[in-house]
Amino acid sequence: MKNRKIKLIIVLSTALLVLFTSLNVLTSYMKMKKTVEESIANQSLGAAKSIASKIDIDTYKKFLNNPMKNDYYWEITDYLVDAREKLGALYVYTLEVDNPEVSKVMISGLPNALEENYSIGAFCTVPKEQVKRAYEGETYVTGVIEDADLGFYVSVGAPIMDESGKVLGYIGIDISANTLNDIKGKVLKNNILLFFYNGIFIFVVIGSFLLMQRWYQKEVAKEVGYTEDTYQAEIRTLITSISSLRHDFTNHIQVLHGLLQLGESDQAQQYLSSLSKEVHAIESLKLNIEHPGLSILLQTKKLAAQNYNIDMDFTISQDSFDKIKTTDLIKILSNLIDNAIDATVELPEEKRKILISCKADDVKYIFEITNTGPKIIENEQIFKQGYSTKKAERGKIRGQGLFIVKEIVNKYNGEISIESTTELETTAIVEIPLK
Repeated sequence: MKNRKIKLIIVLSTALLVLFTSLNVLTSYMKMKKTVEESIANQSLGAAKSIASKIDIDTYKKFLNNPMKNDYYWEITDYLVDAREKLGALYVYTLEVDNPEVSKVMISGLPNALEENYSIGAFCTVPKEQVKRAYEGETYVTGVIEDADLGFYVSVGAPIMDESGKVLGYIGIDISANTLNDIKGKVLKNNILLFFYNGIFIFVVIGSFLLMQRWYQKEVAKEVGYTEDTYQAEIRTLITSISSLRHDFTNHIQVLHGLLQLGESDQAQQYLSSLSKEVHAIESLKLNIEHPGLSILLQTKKLAAQNYNIDMDFTISQDSFDKIKTTDLIKILSNLIDNAIDATVELPEEKRKILISCKADDVKYIFEITNTGPKIIENEQIFKQGYSTKKAERGKIRGQGLFIVKEIVNKYNGEISIESTTELETTAIVEIPLK
């Protein structure tokens, strides 16, 4: 079932990847296409303004006074034909806009051979919306116009004005849709690599996201696994200790039962007095610590220490210690306390002592573990992975504890130091900055 879900997630992720990439490429294509159309239209509109500003106003006025194919007409026609050839436009012509709905062609701007098919005052195909803009004295740009005779084209217009600013008419320029498509094709061809790299970029981004997600899941699984191992080890230690206590108390009960059967009540009373000390020791395991994980860890270590007849005391600040992950805090203290226990048991029972201090101030956490035991000499080597001052034991890996502690302390930009004194006492100090 889990594999099916994973496969489904992969399929959906791939489908979304293809969809987003396709949409991105399509959007880029449409945007570029529109940009090319707007660029050509604006360029043509600029040309229309230039032609309108350079037309011979006196000649055009004389033509308007008597709108016939006279000398004035042909003089303006020659000017428009020359402009059309230089622009490569479909048509360059003048318009009369005397109402907001329909415009009329006044001078078609065609050579004599083609001009015979056009008459002065013929209705133009400029749409009503653009005619209205022209009637209000503004420039206009149309979308692609479909005409049965002329085909597909885009039209722009700019006003012809005299010295006083009066609008005498309009210069209209028609650009063939084929010309637009040719230019768009060249632009898109020149930018094909952009589309390609754009698609690759999307693939890389989503691929990186999926890889980061898988890496994160693996790290979380590793962290959870290590945390489970740590807590299970502590629970196993606790169970072992409780089992040992249960076994001991069973023996104690049997001894008491035997003494009472023999009528040795005084000896039974003395035996109970000695047992009360152990009962008080067990009651002392309960610690008033705010951090639950830390409380469980120290209670477990306290019980383990009692099994080895180690005198273990605590000094714990009433702080939540929430600036460090619980798993990291457990790893640090668990390894350091285990090392302290291992070192202390090498001494006679009356000399076995461990002091544990967990303090917090405004700038840092300070964890101190002091234990009696053999002096540590090779101070520079003890943090290296695999290095251990203990004797090798079959099936047991040594030299991992302090290495793990050092790695965690470095992660928090903290410091760790271990020092031994001549009195056979060793202190490990860990400082973790709060910022």
